[in-house]
Amino acid sequence: MGWLWALVLQGYAWSGPLMMLLYPLIASIMAIESPDMRDDRQWLTYWVLCSLALLLEIALAPVIVWIPFYSTIKLVIASWLVLPQFRGGTFLYENFVRPHFNDAAAAATNAQDPQQEWLERSVSPETQASVARFVEKHGSPGFEALMRAALVHPKLNSVDGMKERGLVDENAS
Repeated sequence: MGWLWALVLQGYAWSGPLMMLLYPLIASIMAIESPDMRDDRQWLTYWVLCSLALLLEIALAPVIVWIPFYSTIKLVIASWLVLPQFRGGTFLYENFVRPHFNDAAAAATNAQDPQQEWLERSVSPETQASVARFVEKHGSPGFEALMRAALVHPKLNSVDGMKERGLVDENAS
């Protein structure tokens, strides 16, 4: 009877890697090869959630050790995520991960460059319009030359002075 118990324990030990890694690996390869995009999304979602769960598991390892039946619970949850009948991965992604990711992406998109924000607050609209006209007339290289010259010669403030020093092309008008 001892050999039967050893066989059951060995099967249980292998069930996790088979359910969480081998089956998703094979299904992911099949999804890549199929023309249907829904299965691609299912398996990409699974791998994203699997990576997230692995990171959390590593971070919470000292606590997880004390949870009874953790490996069984993990196997059941992984089965729910993996099996196409349940599509648990897609459910979790759509309801929990995606809204937070979209909020973070929108915040990053709406966040302005701090230098640009400072310029907009500190430079008057008239000055911004003057700079825009200067760039239209002399191009970006002319504006860059003006800025370099202003750092070296703070009193240099005219295009004619820049032309005299060779900072702007004579033909630029």
